[in-house]
Amino acid sequence: MEYEQFARQTRMALGLEPADYVLKNARVVNVFSGEILKADIALSGDTIVGVGEYSGTVEEDLREQYVCPGFIDSHLHFESTLVAPSELVANAVAFGTTTYIADPHESANVCGLDGIEYILRDTERSPANVYVMMPSCVPSAPFEENGFHLSADQMAAYAQHPRILGLGEVMDYRSVVTAERAMFDKLELFRHKKLDGHAPFLREKEIAAYTLAGISTDHECCDFDYALRERRNGMQILIREGTAAKNLEAIVSGIVSRGMDTTGFCFCTDDKHIEEIRREGHISHCIKKAVALGLSPIQAIQMATVNAAWCYGLARLGAVAPGYQADLVVLGDLETVAVQRVYYKGRVVSEKNRPAGHQPIPCPNSIRNSVQIAPLTADSLALPVIEGQAFPVIQLLDGQIVTQKRMEPVPCAGGSFCPDAVYNKIAVVERHRATGHVGVGVLKGFSIQNGAIASSVSHDCHNIIVAGDNDADMIAAVQELQRTQGGYAIASGGRVLGSLPLPVMGLMSDAGFETVNATLCAMVQQAHQMGINPNIDPFITLSFAALPVIPELRLTTRGIYDVGSERFLLKQN
Repeated sequence: MEYEQFARQTRMALGLEPADYVLKNARVVNVFSGEILKADIALSGDTIVGVGEYSGTVEEDLREQYVCPGFIDSHLHFESTLVAPSELVANAVAFGTTTYIADPHESANVCGLDGIEYILRDTERSPANVYVMMPSCVPSAPFEENGFHLSADQMAAYAQHPRILGLGEVMDYRSVVTAERAMFDKLELFRHKKLDGHAPFLREKEIAAYTLAGISTDHECCDFDYALRERRNGMQILIREGTAAKNLEAIVSGIVSRGMDTTGFCFCTDDKHIEEIRREGHISHCIKKAVALGLSPIQAIQMATVNAAWCYGLARLGAVAPGYQADLVVLGDLETVAVQRVYYKGRVVSEKNRPAGHQPIPCPNSIRNSVQIAPLTADSLALPVIEGQAFPVIQLLDGQIVTQKRMEPVPCAGGSFCPDAVYNKIAVVERHRATGHVGVGVLKGFSIQNGAIASSVSHDCHNIIVAGDNDADMIAAVQELQRTQGGYAIASGGRVLGSLPLPVMGLMSDAGFETVNATLCAMVQQAHQMGINPNIDPFITLSFAALPVIPELRLTTRGIYDVGSERFLLKQN
């Protein structure tokens, strides 16, 4: 800041000179004192210079509407929206989220540093604060087959990047608690910044070792008891409420029942589709749901603002107070969190939930044409089983991305698994180097009938994942994704019924949200009509079935993996 600007803003704060812009007659949510104060908010450019009684060159009467700080999403993946990152921001900012802390490990797993650079460049001019965490585990596990391996040496150039806040979710917790040197080098590189966690179901002493390493957040808590265990070790809990994983009710209910201090809790979405954001809101939905569960509106707003700002060292964000950036949300009430207007750096970027303006960058060719598959046949999908003998089955759970391991006899004929409506076949097909590696397993709780669906969005390595009740439709769906260079596909009767091309790394589309959403909604409806569990999103739920760092049972290109015992129950490649 230049001295002249400092002196001028000081005069404004003292009331000796009119502010540039004043929001009059507001009911200000003070996240520091926990009060609601009737006051004016004086702005100079992008900065709040005072909260009290002020006059300005331009004044606007808010007629006692509530004003709170812009909301912060403390952990998300832009790729999960299926469209350009800037388009997600434009839609979510309409619901008051003015700060995003993104982990681009999906892009990095496919295209490495080119993918990370795309996320940074596309959000550079967004009407919001967009920060990035450097992906820590690319790939997520040593045995995974992905498109890029990211080492500490390659990360070093980003350690001082002004928009990179630290190290992204450390999901390879085993390398942390066993003190592996390669992981230590990554942690040490970002020691001066934030180290994000990803640690579902660690034992007590493992949590101690994990936090000893300097990792201080986690968004993988599915219940309050585990969140409390991590909180006792000093971790900040990022309460997740996304499209597939919905953990807010369980954790907030525990906070309310115990009357627990909320300083150590924030909100995040992790993975949330734009269609759902438009229907119910973004972080605003987290606040509304928390309030409905008995949390006070001010506590919920603190969790959505200042708590996250403190957690990530964002000194000028998260409060309506002098010296803070003028990211403001005008609310009609605190119970429904009805967003009336959103300010970013002192200017209006959205009213009445209308998406903000945005200009996605042209997608570079270096992150297209990423789907390379070896020929797939019925033999590739064969799964030998013994009749009457228990087999490891992946059991899906409604509203969760964790699965259960079931040991059950499965239908078979001639020594091979025969899928049906209860026991679907699932396969993960390597798609980065055309190795021909295919993992095959049994999926329960998905329940597709007379068809198959396939996706190149398959966390975190993003090989092609496909589930169905017959091989012919599974093959047809996979072949369609090779044709479109990634996306979603549905097949039945040996032919493709519908597909959504995602040619940008096989993860996103640059065709625009309206086009993508119209196709996606029709495909989701079609998938449910084919018998898929109505309590799950068919594509998002399927996309997590290959992630071998979340309990209990997963399928990779290498075979069926038991996360708890850290071993393959059936190794196929």
